[in-house]
Formats: sequence, structure tokens, C-alpha cells
Amino acid sequence: MRWTYFIVLQFIFILVIAGIVYKHKDKAVIIKTPPTDLAQWYKPENKRQVWLHNMFKLRREMQAVQFYAETKDKEHLRKWALALNEHYLKIGEMVSSWNKKLDISTLSSLQANVDNQDYTGVLAAVKTLQKSCDSCHSDYQAITALTYRAPDFSTLEIEPLVPFNSHMEKLSKQVNQIKIASEDGMSDLAISSLVDLKKDMSKLGQVCSDCHKKDKVSYPSEQMNNTLLSLENSLKTGTLKEQGMDLGTLAVQACARCHGTHRLAFGTKVLLSKDSSLTDLLKH
Repeated sequence: MRWTYFIVLQFIFILVIAGIVYKHKDKAVIIKTPPTDLAQWYKPENKRQVWLHNMFKLRREMQAVQFYAETKDKEHLRKWALALNEHYLKIGEMVSSWNKKLDISTLSSLQANVDNQDYTGVLAAVKTLQKSCDSCHSDYQAITALTYRAPDFSTLEIEPLVPFNSHMEKLSKQVNQIKIASEDGMSDLAISSLVDLKKDMSKLGQVCSDCHKKDKVSYPSEQMNNTLLSLENSLKTGTLKEQGMDLGTLAVQACARCHGTHRLAFGTKVLLSKDSSLTDLLKH
């Protein structure tokens, strides 16, 4: 009887926990994080994006196997099937904990069907293998991209002892100062704030060029500089409406477009990589 009570209590405890979790489902998201040893196959730990290129090879090889099975081209089919076999098994070689996720039986079946020229069997095996790949991608593809491919601005400095995020806050305040001074008729303050904004945008551009190497001047762009000139003229002689339009255009060109690419990705990366304390978990 004692064990019966114990099992019943355990069952009730599990039900209570499950109920609490379900009740708070709108406040928490369950995300599977990739193994830490995956990092060695991505930059900066590796000189090349090895993992990513292996995935590209697999996608291409699966397409080729399907194509040549449909056209019943046994020579090309064998070539691509061997390559698929090599790079599929490489997943487990690079990340040993993912060995158990590999569908080895389907891979073996695919190779046997290739050898036997069973094209229908090959197509069925490819379809099954694709489902296995899709299952893993559903769990890990987005979080892996955010973890290893999103830019990391946390260690950047605009100049010695000036962190990147502090400089970005400064730019935001300058844009708002221009708007405030413009609306309140303080043209001198608006123009001086614009001068500061130009200078600090150029400083930011020096950091941007570290990644955007192909562009001679990636930030501020020629389009941004034209808008800055138009804004300067409107602050001197234009109407309040013209000033607002120029400032709004600049905010889209110089802030929103870059934020849409970098800020969202980096912010999500930081959020997902943050270690949650017991207190944080209990709050949820």
C-alpha cells in the first residue's frame, strides 16, 4: 500500500506541474538549443562555415539523387548517392551527440536500392530521409542560425572605452534632439545636433566597414548623405512639415533598415543565449 500511495502522489505532482506549465504557456516558449560542440564548425572558431557547407552539399545531393532516380540514370545516381552517404554520415562525425538522430537504416536502404536499380525504392527512401532532415531543422535550424550566424555587437567599440551600444544610444538621442528642437523652433540647436549626428554616423560607418568590406563607404551611404543635406537645408529655411519629412526619411534609411537586419537578429541571439536563473524560471 505504501508504494501505491507514493505512485499516486507522484502522479498528482506531475499533473499539478503540467497544469501550471499549460496555464502559463503564453508566457514561455520551449526551444531546443544545439550542442555546444557545433560551434567548432562555424566562424569564428573555424576559418570556414564547415557545417553550413555540409548542409548545402546534402541538399544538393538529395535533389540530384531524386532527379536521377526519376530519370533512371544509374551512373549519375550512383555518383550522387555515394556523396550523399558520405556527407550524411559526416553529421555524426562532427557532432557525436547527433549520431542517434541519423536515420542510418533509411540511408542503407537507399544505397541498396541504388545498387539494385530499384528507382521507386530510392525515391521512397529519399522522401523518408527528407522527413528526418525536416524534423531536425524544425528543432534546430533557426536557433543555430541565430546563435552562430547572427552578428555579435557586444564586444565592439566605436573607439577606446566607447562601447557600441552606448554610441547607438547617443545617435538615437541626437535624432530625437533634432526633432524636439525643430518642433520648438530652436533651429540653432537642431542644426548643431545634426552636425553631431553626421560626425557620429561617420564613426559608426568605420565599424560597419569591418564586415561590409566590398562597399567603399557602406555607412552613411550616398543616399543617407543626400537626405542629411536635404535635412540641413530644411532646418535652415524649410517648413516644419519639410523638416519632419526629411528626418523621417533619414530615420528609415539610417536606422530602421539596419535595425531590421542586425538589431532583431542580435537581440534574439542575446535573449536565447541568456542563462535563466531559478528566480527567472519561477517567475514564468
